[in-house]
Amino acid sequence: MRMHPVEARRRFAEASVARLATVSPGGQPHLVPIVFAVDGDVVYTAVDDKPKTTRALRRLANIAENPQVALLVDHYDVDWTQLWWARADGIAEVVDDAARAIDLLVRRYPPYLARRPPGPAIAISVARWSGWLADGEPSISS
Repeated sequence: MRMHPVEARRRFAEASVARLATVSPGGQPHLVPIVFAVDGDVVYTAVDDKPKTTRALRRLANIAENPQVALLVDHYDVDWTQLWWARADGIAEVVDDAARAIDLLVRRYPPYLARRPPGPAIAISVARWSGWLADGEPSISS
């Protein structure tokens, strides 16, 4: 059953990890797990110090070419009546002045207290919150 947008945003904001989907200039989808912080209708994530094969990340190049992105969080349970997902569709922007985004991430993820992400950050202005519930009526929070 369809999830109310307010409920989708609430569940999204409470999740620990999301998947960020971008598209290459040639139309190839690219999906990566991210940590994030939600501030109103903006989702922030940042490039951190975890090992990567390169600092020239494909997600950053894809956003530069096509800023339309999707983010997905979900909940799995062996009781399939408890399944749900929430999605945020929006426009992403790579921001070099990432202080606000990084401050929000540091408050949310304790490992960042010791090693703040160097950035850059990605700010996603969410145009649409959506979601799905396997069963039941969503509670609508304000």
